[in-house]
Amino acid sequence: MGAAILSDLFTEILIPLSAVVGIAFALVQWVLVSAVKLSPERTPAAASSKKNGYGDYLIEEEEGLNDHNVVLKCAEIQSAISEGATSFLFTEYQYVGIFMALFAVLIFLFLGSVEGFSTKSQPCTYSKDKYCKPALANAVFSTVSFILGAITSVVSGFLGMKIATYANARTTLEARKGVGKAFIVAFRSGAVMGFLLASNGLLVLYIVINLFKLYYGDDWEGLFEAITGYGLGGSSMALFGRVGGGIYTKAADVGADLVGKVERNIPEDDPRNPAVIADNVGDNVGDIAGMGSDLFGSYAESSCAALVVASISSFGINHDLTAMCYPLLISSMGIIVCLITTLFATDFFEIKAVKEIEPALKKQLIISTALMTIGIGIVSWIALPSSFTIFNFGEQKLVKNWELFFCVAIGLWAGLVIGFVTEYYTSNAYSPVQDVADSCRTGAATNVIFGLALGYKSVIIPIFAIALSIYVSFSIAAMYGIAVAALGMLSTIATGLAIDAYGPISDNAGGIAEMAGMSHRVRERTDALDAAGNTTAAIGKGFAIGSAALVSLALFGAFVSRAAISMVDVLTPKVFIGLIVGAMLPYWFSAMTMKSVGRAALEMVEEVRRQFNSIPGLMEGTARPDYATCVKISTNASIKEMIPPGALVMFTPLIVGTLFGVETLAGVLAGALVSGVQIAISASNTGGAWDNAKKYIEAGASEHARTLGPKGSDAHKAAVIGDTIGDPLKDTSGPSLNILIKLMAVESLVFAPFFAAHGGLLFKLF
Repeated sequence: MGAAILSDLFTEILIPLSAVVGIAFALVQWVLVSAVKLSPERTPAAASSKKNGYGDYLIEEEEGLNDHNVVLKCAEIQSAISEGATSFLFTEYQYVGIFMALFAVLIFLFLGSVEGFSTKSQPCTYSKDKYCKPALANAVFSTVSFILGAITSVVSGFLGMKIATYANARTTLEARKGVGKAFIVAFRSGAVMGFLLASNGLLVLYIVINLFKLYYGDDWEGLFEAITGYGLGGSSMALFGRVGGGIYTKAADVGADLVGKVERNIPEDDPRNPAVIADNVGDNVGDIAGMGSDLFGSYAESSCAALVVASISSFGINHDLTAMCYPLLISSMGIIVCLITTLFATDFFEIKAVKEIEPALKKQLIISTALMTIGIGIVSWIALPSSFTIFNFGEQKLVKNWELFFCVAIGLWAGLVIGFVTEYYTSNAYSPVQDVADSCRTGAATNVIFGLALGYKSVIIPIFAIALSIYVSFSIAAMYGIAVAALGMLSTIATGLAIDAYGPISDNAGGIAEMAGMSHRVRERTDALDAAGNTTAAIGKGFAIGSAALVSLALFGAFVSRAAISMVDVLTPKVFIGLIVGAMLPYWFSAMTMKSVGRAALEMVEEVRRQFNSIPGLMEGTARPDYATCVKISTNASIKEMIPPGALVMFTPLIVGTLFGVETLAGVLAGALVSGVQIAISASNTGGAWDNAKKYIEAGASEHARTLGPKGSDAHKAAVIGDTIGDPLKDTSGPSLNILIKLMAVESLVFAPFFAAHGGLLFKLF
């Protein structure tokens, strides 16, 4: 079969080195963002750069406004947003920490009881002639890796939030000098988050594998089975981060929009609106911290799925370290490729006009995908033997290195296709969103009908792209092919996250400009940045959902193998009842999250109305609203409401596996995957389309848009109602569903030894 060109020693150097390079690059970007000072002292214009099409003169200087007061006010607002976001996340992590500690105990008890907490070596699962470490060791190390995954996920989300709240006011201040300067600050800040998350995820996983190897030695089967806990920990925290953050941000957003825009006819982010600070805090805890934890979870799980299958293939059997680390080398190459790609946006090309922003962000996706294809080819050539065998449900399948390159590449390009289809259906530059905006002429009802139809239709091409990826990658390399295809889709995660985080940072920048009373020209620039960010956020959600489908299928395959299920036959009653119940779970979960947002929004609307009615001078701008009460409503609601949906997802596999057995659980996982992906794509795209239809009318950039506007017109009010309905769809239920399908699959894989040994209690009794 031959050996890989890359030696084991070089592999052990390259993986941590690329992670350290990624972290160093993130720190350099952070230093460059820090150069924008949140204080009135300014450098002389002559000493400043004229890059990105603008000198350093300020709009305030042109218009004779007080520059000193503007900067101080921006700093004050930024501080309030940062404090609100930090306070919420600390509260959330306290509650989730207790839940995670209890779940860690469950992992230990369930897995330890497989062999009655025995410390004796046992026959290996896949090689019965060999002896592996005891089940108790698997219980201990799975629990440790679960805790490490959860901590890394928390750190990823928290760092992202701190960076975003650090950069929002700086983006606002740079917008006074030009849209190009503001773009650079927002994008660099997003890059800090993207590179820190990708690099930390890779580095921690690599360190955990090497530490566990000290105990496991040559027992790679046991080692990588224990590592799956890392993915479970990452996704568990992501679920609560996404649901809690999503409820927080949308309760504030719906309250601010319904009372502020529709009832009181005041602009978005108007400082008179009591919910405005809570709304801006929500952008950071939901869209930044939640998305960060979510994509970290996807990355951890796709790596774990690939490593588990590889450990029982020729890579693991022959103890070929370089080939075994192929998934980690792909991620390492991804960091280097994304680093080069980022320089195209920040250093090689200049943004000189508003119309160049969205193309610049899309170029990031295209450049990173093209460069990564070459990178995958290099890694596949030097890290893999010319031919090898991959585990395929009890058999070993012969695969060549160039075939595995196709598996990763098809996942990578399918991600790009899903991203651009999502953009087509959610950007107001194209006819689908313009049709939704046009339907607002006849009121909110037709807007809702058109928006729902758009969401359902937008599912078609992404599903074909996912189906093609699955068929090709499975045909070539069985379940390992699907796992590395998912990894391919996530290989450019640093760039994807940079683009994704850019959106909420720009949104916050616009809010700060409005609240600080800055020139309308500054607000126009931040709105242009935000509009591009809205579309790219939808692209990011498309990537997250597509990769979740592939990841959960790879984990499903690993679970079926580990649970020793010979065939998942949908015609057997045990499997079919699981299938139909699994398909129902995403609806149950969505109902819980939607109603949670509705309840929290109801409370928020009543509080905002109360303040407008009872605080004298609030509408006139002479009195200050009580922002703190609105922040408290969002915090309390999200903490209280995130537990039931989280518990539904976390306990379903445990209950089904223990009471009904592995075959029924296999049905539940398949059903949840098939229905969850469809609902997630349609919910995210429907919400995104309604949001951008509203922005299309507000911007009035075309003749058609001007016939529907201006702000405050009946068509605009109908669009705001559509946007409000879409808020929980695109920012709470939709994004959380991709975590549901991944989390249930990885949890089933972690607990598979227990389910295989002791599961199906009800069927054993009757």
